[in-house]
Order: sequence, then C-alpha cells, then structure tokens
Amino acid sequence: MSTANDPWGRVDADGTVYVRTGEGERVIGSWQAGTPDEALAFFRRKFEAMATEISLLEQRLTTTDLSPAHAMTAIDRLRGSLADAHAIGDLDALGARLDALAGKVDHRRQEVRAARDHARVEARETKERIVAEAERIAAEATHWKNSGERLRQLLEEWKAAPRADRAVEAVLWKRLSAARNAFNKRRKAYFAELEGERDLARDRKEKLVADAEALQDSTDWPATASAYRELMHSWKAAGRAGRGDEEQLWARFKAAQDKFFQARSEAYSAKTEELRRHAEVKSQLLEEAGRLIPVTDIRACRATLRDIQERWEQAGPVPRDSQDRLEGGLRRIEEAVRKAEEAQWRRSSPEALARARDTVEQLRSAIAGLEQQLAKARSGGDDRAAKQADEALTARRSWLTEAENTLAELSG
Repeated sequence: MSTANDPWGRVDADGTVYVRTGEGERVIGSWQAGTPDEALAFFRRKFEAMATEISLLEQRLTTTDLSPAHAMTAIDRLRGSLADAHAIGDLDALGARLDALAGKVDHRRQEVRAARDHARVEARETKERIVAEAERIAAEATHWKNSGERLRQLLEEWKAAPRADRAVEAVLWKRLSAARNAFNKRRKAYFAELEGERDLARDRKEKLVADAEALQDSTDWPATASAYRELMHSWKAAGRAGRGDEEQLWARFKAAQDKFFQARSEAYSAKTEELRRHAEVKSQLLEEAGRLIPVTDIRACRATLRDIQERWEQAGPVPRDSQDRLEGGLRRIEEAVRKAEEAQWRRSSPEALARARDTVEQLRSAIAGLEQQLAKARSGGDDRAAKQADEALTARRSWLTEAENTLAELSG
C-alpha cells in the first residue's frame, strides 16, 4: 500500500493512520479497506462531524438560553471525545474553540449567578413588603371585610413572587402565617364581642318595645308623649341588635308609638274643633253684650249681663289665639257697666249730694275772702301779699270748677 499525506495527518504504507497535533503524531487507526486517500477522506469526515457539533454548541450558546451547566456538560463531553478522537484535522483548533466556549459559559454562569442573586434579593424585598403589610393589617385593621380581602391578595402575591433563599423564605413564611392567624383571631374575637353586644342590645330593646306597647292606648297625652320621648332616647343609647332583630323590634316600637300619636292627633283635632265652636258661641255673646253700651237702664243691663256671663262660662274654653280678643272684649263691657253703676250711685246718694253742695259753698266763700285780701294788698302796695292771695285765688277757682261739675252730675 502506498502512503498519503495531509497537513494534519498521514497514512503509512502498512495502513496505519496518524494525526498531527501540537504534541506530535499519534495513531488514530488502521486502514486496509481502500486507498490511503480514501482513508484520509474518511477520517477528515469524522473531524468535520466533530467541528459541526462544536459549531452547533456555539450557536446554541449564542442564540438560546442554554443553561451553563448543560453547556459545560456538552463541552466536557466534546473534550473527552477530542482527546482520543479518531479524526484528521486541526484538533488543536477545535480544542481552542472548546476553551473559548468554556470561557463564554463561565461568563454566562457568572451572569446567571448575578441574575439569580438579584432575583433573590428582589424576591426577599417583595416578600418582606408582603409580610410587613400583613403584620400591619393583623395589628391595626378594623375594616374586617376589606382587610381580609387584602390578606388574600397578599397571599396570591406571595405565591406569584420568585422564591428567596430557603432559610429566608422559611422565616418570612412563618411571619406571614402568624400575621394571618393573628388577624383571624382578632376578627373572630371582635365578632364574638359584637355578637354579645348585639344580644344585650336586643334584650334592652325588647324591654323598650314592651314599655312602648304598654303605653300605646294611653290618653294622658302630655305625660305619655314625654314618656315616648324618653323611650326614644333610651332606644338610641341601647346599641344595635342583629339586623333581623333590629328591624323586627323597631317595627314594633314604631307601630306602638305611631298608634299613640295618631290617637293624640285625632283627639287634639276634635278638641280644636270643639274650642273653635266655643269661640263662635263666645263671639256671638260678645256681640250681644256689646249692644248694652251705652247703658240706659242699669238694672236691665246688669240682669242681661249676668245672663251673658253665665252662658259665657258654660260655653267652655276657646283656642289660645282667640282668648285675648274674647276675654278682653267682655272685660271692657263689664268695666263700662261698672262705671255706669258707680255714676248712678253717686247721683242717687243724698250724702254725696250734700257733701258736693257744702264743698261748692265753702269754695265760693273762700274765693270771696281771697278776692278781698287781694284788693286790700294791692291798695296797700303790698306786692308779696297780693301775689300770695292771687295764687291761692287761682287754685280755689280751679277746685270750684271741678266741684260744680261733680254737683251737676249728682243733681242729674
């Protein structure tokens, strides 16, 4: 068999096939089935197959998200194959390409590690935020429905968030679970307490309803109306029962209250109509009494007035807005009759007539004496005495006028 040479290998005369590397030649096989050129071609194809596999790995590392671990596994496998490869070609170049790929994989590994570390930090921060909000809700929340819904949302956010380090994840999850349990415990205690308060409120309001129903048929309008006002104050201060109990009790309470006030309204309406009729009667009586003025026959006037007064009392009370007008009108007529009686009495009294005459005579005598004193004082030039006499004379003349008018009235 002849020999054949290639820059990266050769076939010896005995069919031994060699490959050349930077470390020298090494035997990669024996060829007896054909010509040396066919042997070289065969082993070149094996080299090309390895080069193609390396090219594919380079492409996957560049264009896909091949993990560094999988890439290094493939590189290590190819390096193992390359170490004793039965192929002719620049095996050192393929090794260099694998070394370059390993460098890229190491860089990718560092990037992945950095991204993973960053993701873990973000995951920790996200979950710490979730836990902090859950703990705040557990400690402070009083709007139970909204807060419970928010806790459910926080749990979903936790599940959707990336995982942090296992130890951190465990601690944070323990805190989140404790916060949810604390919230549920507080909510349960609140509603238990609220239920107790509602039971107490129901008991109080049942008593108030019984009191209200006991008063609904009362006709003691002012006292019962005041009692209902007190019951309403107590109702507002009693707290709220459960919704169903509250509605039922309020319906009973209001029905009793409405029944009383409706009856009172009807009674007051009837009373108002009665007072209005009384006012009409008294208006007619006042008109009748008004015809007695001026008084001409005092005896008949007094008899008629007494009859009017009796019927006035029998007529009963009137509306408040009519009372002053009616009562005042009757009083004015009564006063006019009284004055007429007094005038008649004075005119018919002998003692009064005699006193009036004596008064007139005394004043006339006094005036005559003062006129003499005035004339004497003037003739004697005594101005002071004249002034005193003149002032006294003026007063006595005024008194005389009044006395003469009184005498004229008494004389008829």
